[in-house]
Amino acid sequence: MTQPPDTPIAMEDRLLDEGRLYSPSVARNREFITDILKTRLPDQARVLEIGSGTGEHGTAMCKARPDIRWQPSDPDERSRQSQRAWSRQVADSMLAPLALDLLKPDWFIHVQPFNAMVCMNVIHISPWAVAEGLMAGASARLEMEGLIYLYGPFKEEAATAPSNDAFDQSLKARNPEWGVRELKDVLALFEAGGFDLEERIDMPSNNLSLVFRHRRV
Repeated sequence: MTQPPDTPIAMEDRLLDEGRLYSPSVARNREFITDILKTRLPDQARVLEIGSGTGEHGTAMCKARPDIRWQPSDPDERSRQSQRAWSRQVADSMLAPLALDLLKPDWFIHVQPFNAMVCMNVIHISPWAVAEGLMAGASARLEMEGLIYLYGPFKEEAATAPSNDAFDQSLKARNPEWGVRELKDVLALFEAGGFDLEERIDMPSNNLSLVFRHRRV
């Protein structure tokens, strides 16, 4: 394996092997996340992943649930190259990656409808407008009673873990528009968009898994 040059979008060093990037954070959380998603995604699920990074999560899920169709995406071309390389391990289960930029208000116009959206470790390393775009796209393209899965660190006022407070400060030092999001703000955003929090699951290293369900109206 070699160290790829110029990977500014990543918050970690990643190794490269035959076109596949390897993420240390994915190695730590992949098994936990796969265990949660594989029992919650519906049969024959059409899944849109926002900010797919290396593509390792999608590959793991397609191996665990070969009935699903996983649509990776990322604004970063190097990451999309890695997703293409990883997809060779799961045949047709993982589709060609999309170059989606959630800072564009109409980013979802050409995205096919889906019944699950997955977004891991994204909204704290992007402007708040990305979380708003995530909700808008889900409102427009996610089928009724479809689910949204978010994973990452969150702040909970006085109950915030010290490590998440420190991480928040380091993110804001790097980019003032980034930061560990207040859980109450995230819940309010998705509630207003028509999504109910169905599950909150404590994860290792002070992270959370949040499962939202599209409210039937």
